[in-house]
Amino acid sequence: MIKPIRLGVNIDHVATIRNARGGHHPDPVRAARIAIAAGADGITAHLREDRRHISDDDIAALVATCTVPLNLEMAATAEMLQIALRFKPHAVCLVPERREERTTEGGLDAAGGASHLRPFVDELTGQGIAVTLFIEPAPSQVEAAAALAAHAVEFHTGRYCHAAAGEARAAELARITAAAQQGRRLGLECHAGHGLTYESVAPIARIAEIVELNIGHFLIGEAVFDGLAATVACMRALMSEARASADPAP
Repeated sequence: MIKPIRLGVNIDHVATIRNARGGHHPDPVRAARIAIAAGADGITAHLREDRRHISDDDIAALVATCTVPLNLEMAATAEMLQIALRFKPHAVCLVPERREERTTEGGLDAAGGASHLRPFVDELTGQGIAVTLFIEPAPSQVEAAAALAAHAVEFHTGRYCHAAAGEARAAELARITAAAQQGRRLGLECHAGHGLTYESVAPIARIAEIVELNIGHFLIGEAVFDGLAATVACMRALMSEARASADPAP
């Protein structure tokens, strides 16, 4: 039986718009409530070291009010670890972070950085927080995530989304599919995200081993034209439709 696929809505860029003018509007916590009512299974927020969008106060408010799991994206730093341990979100997704990047540009090097990551995974897990590693869909990275005893991996879908339609995109899709199959064999829960749109989401949602998609920028952008509830509901419907036609995982 194919597992249902969850939609995590990333609300970072509601905070980006708020911070462009200062003040309190638009409120990312209100966005979270709307997304949940429209079908989101979880809320994702990335607390960056430079606080360019989500703030510490936002995390506190989300923890206090979210009726679905909160996934805190963060860099593997001492400061972020202490924040996660203080707020105790449902899950933490460890991501690479460079101050000069506009958005996350690729996956975490779990293979090359295992010794640095292990204390973070161990401490968060020991406090009952599920740990996800945001990685490239590559065999060495999946193996490293399993060796670190992460709960889940989230595959970076940016290359797939930005590839030209045809052979290039098909090759990236095959790479993600193979990584998800490997992850499942190794006991990892498999997620995916970054750059997914209405047009690109269905093939990823049809990968039976992937049980969660985290989508943000596209949904917030489309919400300018159609409203957040409508965009979340549309993405939820596209994912569910694609999932219904997926082949069962072997």
